[in-house]
Amino acid sequence: MDRALTNRTPPGEAKISLGGNAEWLDGYSGQSVEQLLSLEGKSRTDSLVLAFEQAISQRAEGADNQGLTNTEHVVLAVEALESEVNNGGYHQFFTNSSREFAPTIVDSLRRIGCKKAASITQKAIKALGVSDLTVQAIDTVMATDDEQRLKKFAQCDDAYYKNAEPIAERLFAFIKGKTRVSGSKLL
Repeated sequence: MDRALTNRTPPGEAKISLGGNAEWLDGYSGQSVEQLLSLEGKSRTDSLVLAFEQAISQRAEGADNQGLTNTEHVVLAVEALESEVNNGGYHQFFTNSSREFAPTIVDSLRRIGCKKAASITQKAIKALGVSDLTVQAIDTVMATDDEQRLKKFAQCDDAYYKNAEPIAERLFAFIKGKTRVSGSKLL
């Protein structure tokens, strides 16, 4: 997964500035929450959000996301959606490990103020046609070919790519608003 793509915008789509002349932060390298937050304006917002995701993922590795705060879960869910949909669409989101966030992604998007992305994602979830949104149910559905489902996913992909909501900026603002230092957790 090449997360360093410029603003993670699909080819041919308009690019949105995520920090003006700010530089790309080349990943998480042990910075504290305060250090990452202090890079606002110096580093691109999307790269800062990615660094928070990497820090949370490193800490949660091997623990199946147990012990994560709600804020940390929102960061992982939104970043998983952003990465997968921008790299391969909703089909990829529901096929890869990111599907673990399917039950909470719509609420996560709403919590950061991305109502349009939440609505589009809800339509993609509806296209799955499952009543119980679990990893196992998603796996069962995604194991079968369904042209109608793929068409619905493609419509959702197009709507997502055209959505002008500044997801990275809103996620960063959410992180800033929820951050209180408690060890290495975001509260």
